[in-house]
Amino acid sequence: MTDSTDAATGTPPAPRRVSIEYCTQCRWLPRAAWLAQELLTTFEAELTELSLRPGTGGVFVVRVDDEVVWDRREQGFPEPTAVKKLVRDRVAPGKTLGHSER
Repeated sequence: MTDSTDAATGTPPAPRRVSIEYCTQCRWLPRAAWLAQELLTTFEAELTELSLRPGTGGVFVVRVDDEVVWDRREQGFPEPTAVKKLVRDRVAPGKTLGHSER
């Protein structure tokens, strides 16, 4: 088996994509890039793709496989730990986040 197959079934894992849509007018690229780095570091084996999507109108939305898990308009700006927990629950439910969960 290679790292790209499921040991139990021998099939490739389902693609896990995260996207972060951010407002270019508000200059939120650095915030989006920092959150992307946090997620890629935490879920390097679980994610198959992470994209940054420029938007406008104050948008800052995090999606996992097209499901909105965080929307700034409803929840404010996320703390990385909060987003990591939401992503973990969808892509690696058994994974511990270490000190982030304390």
